[in-house]
Amino acid sequence: MPIIAPSVLSSDFLNLGRDVAMINESEADWFHVDVMDGVFVPNISFGFPVIKAIRKAAAKPLDVHLMIVEPDRFLSQFKDAGAAHLSVHFEACPHLHRTVQRIRELGMKAGVAINPHTSVSLLADIITDVDIVLVMSVNPGFGGQKFISQTIHKITALRKMIAESGSPALIEIDGGVDLNNASQLISAGADALVAGQTVFSSPDPRTTISQLKKA
Repeated sequence: MPIIAPSVLSSDFLNLGRDVAMINESEADWFHVDVMDGVFVPNISFGFPVIKAIRKAAAKPLDVHLMIVEPDRFLSQFKDAGAAHLSVHFEACPHLHRTVQRIRELGMKAGVAINPHTSVSLLADIITDVDIVLVMSVNPGFGGQKFISQTIHKITALRKMIAESGSPALIEIDGGVDLNNASQLISAGADALVAGQTVFSSPDPRTTISQLKKA
């Protein structure tokens, strides 16, 4: 069964505690937390105080996705805030191997994220050193975007690379995931699905999470 990671960026911030409790009680596996700086992507989300508050109430791991420049400056702070997994963007890390090593040294699972235009082939030299590859299936920065269909081919290529290299990495898909494409993503080789609007715009989020889990 796939790992389901509801994105709290799409939750109701006026009722964040309620939505965290819903995820705790659901069949979801992770909390997906998007951190945006207004520089790497054209949007700003939340920082350490909100992440710490979620961590206090969360009964499941925090899967933190950094869409920021110079992530190395903040790695230990994200660990202290409660991140269990920390994914940094390939496009934002000139010394990616060093960044990944540091994330692991801090006791977190290390992930590398790639934008829609970034080729999977560029990960060949890092694939055995990461725990997660987060494939963006929309342009990062905003929720509610349409799924980019080329992502299916990227998942297939990535699954082959992982198998041939012996990497332990999980494939995580973020952007435009819904009940119509979830099973296709899993069939292509995805292990984890991030779902924001699909979950939080649903009249019954827990049931929607359960349906995604059965994809």
